[in-house]
Amino acid sequence: MPDTLTADVSGAEMMANLREIARWVKLSGSAEEREALGFIEKRMKEYGFRTDIILHDAFISLPGKASVLVDGAPVTAITQSFSLSSPPGGLSGVPVYIGHGSEADFAGRDLRGRILLMEGMATPATAQRATRAGAAGHLHISHHEHIHEMCISPVWGSPGNSTKAGMPATVVCSVNNADGGAIRDALAAGRQPVVTLNAEVDTGWRKTPILVADLDGPGGPADPFVLLSGHHDTWYFGVMDNGSANAGMMEVARLCALHRAKMKRGLRVCFWSGHSHGRYSGSAWYADAHWDELDRRCVAHVNVDSLGGVGATVLSNTASMAELHHLAAEAVTQQTNQPYKGKRKNRSSDDSFVAIGIPSMFGTISEQAAKHEAARNALGWWWHTPHDLIDKVDEANQVRDARVLGQAVWRLLGDAVLPLDHAAMAQTLLDDLAPLQGALDGRFPIAPLAAAAARLKDSATAVMQRASAAPPGAVAAVNAALMRVSRALVPADYAGGERFLHPHALPMPDWAVLQPIRDMAATTPGSDAEKFAAVDALRARNRLAFALREAQAALDEAAAALG
Repeated sequence: MPDTLTADVSGAEMMANLREIARWVKLSGSAEEREALGFIEKRMKEYGFRTDIILHDAFISLPGKASVLVDGAPVTAITQSFSLSSPPGGLSGVPVYIGHGSEADFAGRDLRGRILLMEGMATPATAQRATRAGAAGHLHISHHEHIHEMCISPVWGSPGNSTKAGMPATVVCSVNNADGGAIRDALAAGRQPVVTLNAEVDTGWRKTPILVADLDGPGGPADPFVLLSGHHDTWYFGVMDNGSANAGMMEVARLCALHRAKMKRGLRVCFWSGHSHGRYSGSAWYADAHWDELDRRCVAHVNVDSLGGVGATVLSNTASMAELHHLAAEAVTQQTNQPYKGKRKNRSSDDSFVAIGIPSMFGTISEQAAKHEAARNALGWWWHTPHDLIDKVDEANQVRDARVLGQAVWRLLGDAVLPLDHAAMAQTLLDDLAPLQGALDGRFPIAPLAAAAARLKDSATAVMQRASAAPPGAVAAVNAALMRVSRALVPADYAGGERFLHPHALPMPDWAVLQPIRDMAATTPGSDAEKFAAVDALRARNRLAFALREAQAALDEAAAALG
């Protein structure tokens, strides 16, 4: 890596760009969003990138006016993206308190037509449970005095005919902790407070933009590329989320362009719309519309969200897939001297490319040292509120985070052989298979899967040990093989083996392809439940066996290319 790339990260440059970005409220599909994106496009052209703004149809939901009445008295409230609009006069009733709205909180209860009172922020999971239960609406109690904007759709991207039935069908509002707590306490005391939810929500199809900025690799526009991305749309002015990330992306792009002669592959920088108001509609559309190109050419995805927050001192937890864990660890430890623990990438942060098989890292990089146990994340009390203004970004933290980002991106751009540690990914699979082998012993053989995963780990280790000495003529073949391994394994881990659909924006288990086998392991031997589960488990085993076979064949080709 060029010694000056991270050292030359300019806080002044980023803050100047951020002050411009901070001038606009950037609702998805709005004229203000388009104007702000025009400023970023101008800068990216100045940095030497070829740019294009793509307009596409997206299903967007913009919350409008909202109010909540408690026995006729108003309390401060907001509604949520993808809530239904309330009927004329509002939706009224005595609410039913259901705790945090977990599966157990819903179990066995007749909630049809009721208004539910829940602890915590509105989420896709609670909205899905409420809709399935036939509830008319739900009211959420914030964990503190601030009320956070949220998108409650569990459908990843714009809904299609195959997924639109999964959209929320409830009226949703949120109130602060004191007001919500008073309703909860009244119910606990046996009183019957009547709440009225009033919500105006503008939901429908609209044109939204994506800014694509390309810096070609040494071979020109057909070269493989690293995808660096972050959303551009915001709640309110959204200066930390996500203006600071946009500024960090621009700075890393500027510095990479200065060292373009040392790049081994291209850099594509994408600024998405529809993250906040369309459940990742921009990146999901781009993944679908550019599937073939991404499959052939994209080596890795680095996503960025909410950099440089005031008080964001913890970087040890930033997420990465297993094959990129070592890059995240290297960047964090070298740039911050913090030990890196890391965590698994979850279903968030415009990670719309996992089904294609593209490994990814980051999202948020730094977080607050303290996190309220009921908060969704540790990004600061101002997250998704009108208080997310430029005073919430610390320039020193912004520089630090951009250096971490720059180091990781440059390793992916500058290493001759792609730094993808597939042995680490194989080990996570072995870890997940181990308890299943015992639970299914004599019932359903999965030892061949474990044997294939162990062989894959050994082969990946051997390839990477020899990669640094790869002859120039072998590098392209080795890299193509390593990309094929990702295409086989990442969908099995993060998308249940599906390569052309987007799993819902809900928590997924590690190695999702194994879930039918886990379900079978939980049944009683000899029962009908076991027999039903075995049908799906057998198909899951075949799917994983095929993925491992494809990955092994690619590694064998890489080994042959290395001689």
